[in-house]
Amino acid sequence: MTSDPKILGLAFLGGLIPSLLWLWFWLKEDKKNPEPKGLLTIVFIAGIIGVVFVLPIQKFIQTHISSPEGQIALYASAEEIIKYLAVLIVLSRTGHINEPMDWSIYLITAALGFAALENALFLIKPLQMGQNTVSLLTGEFRFLGSTLLHTVSSGILGIALGISLHMGAFKRKFYLLAGLALAIGLHSIFNFFIIGIEETGADYFLEVLKVLGFLWVVTIIMMLLFERVRKMN
Repeated sequence: MTSDPKILGLAFLGGLIPSLLWLWFWLKEDKKNPEPKGLLTIVFIAGIIGVVFVLPIQKFIQTHISSPEGQIALYASAEEIIKYLAVLIVLSRTGHINEPMDWSIYLITAALGFAALENALFLIKPLQMGQNTVSLLTGEFRFLGSTLLHTVSSGILGIALGISLHMGAFKRKFYLLAGLALAIGLHSIFNFFIIGIEETGADYFLEVLKVLGFLWVVTIIMMLLFERVRKMN
């Protein structure tokens, strides 16, 4: 990895700006009961730090799991669990989860922090090689694809936790496991599609549009559920 501060700075900005734009969009949905900005900042940073913990886990998976399908599923599992734990650790003693929508807001914030650093790492190599057009296309695709994927998968888990907020302990655990399963499943399906495009040599942009179309359909469904949870507040 390069040590050039200019490249590192450009890569970080390229990863950070899309995440901040998405964060601004989702926080607009919570105007009536906004969360403390300082706490949101800490959760966002916790999401960034989550990447540091995921990388060695994924390296371990790559070394010890030979099945590509198994690797993809375990990569997605590691990322979704780490994002959830980042929020759980920050908020465990704050008492700020008191409305159904809170879980979604904090999990989406952590997910966007996670996506910011992950996207920055993907941008370093093309920037280092002077492939500015490639870097731009990579950034646009990850803005529309990967960043949205992290947002939606964590948002789904947040919706499950929000719905079960005032239920009994057993039901809360059930909704947690169901939400995690859905988040991991969506994440894995997206990665399967992307890897399938690369391996088959299909028309890249056409296939990417299909994948993004699938992701946007899921996003619309999540936004409808998000609205339902907001009415529960």
